[in-house]
Amino acid sequence: MHEYTSTARVWGLTCPGFPEEVSRARRWTRDILRGSPLADDAELIVSELSANAILHTASGGTGSFHLALAVSPKVVALSVTDEGGTDTAPKVKQPSEDAVHGRGLGMVSVIAHRVVVHGNHSGYTVTAELFTDTRPGGHPC
Repeated sequence: MHEYTSTARVWGLTCPGFPEEVSRARRWTRDILRGSPLADDAELIVSELSANAILHTASGGTGSFHLALAVSPKVVALSVTDEGGTDTAPKVKQPSEDAVHGRGLGMVSVIAHRVVVHGNHSGYTVTAELFTDTRPGGHPC
């Protein structure tokens, strides 16, 4: 294979910052990954990351959020980029038992093989990766 040829396929979707767009993001993800054993996990990850963008950043209401889905033979990578508006980067929290929010990114961190956060107060991108080779000692590359 030529060194600049990629077998990865990439899709993108921009959604208005309304709560009902989370279900659209889930459907979009499910449609792209139809037949993949990672589809259910990917759908849950997109749901959580999209909801976080709407609830906790300027993406909610009049803003928007962007999804990117990259699929290669070894990795499914799901990214959600928000419009920022907060000085605090997304991070896993330890909410109290009666807390209504605060568990989403922790759940994503448990499901995904790797979670990476990039950005600043102008916008954060959270990328969750699911490796297709999950045998003991399996690596994405």
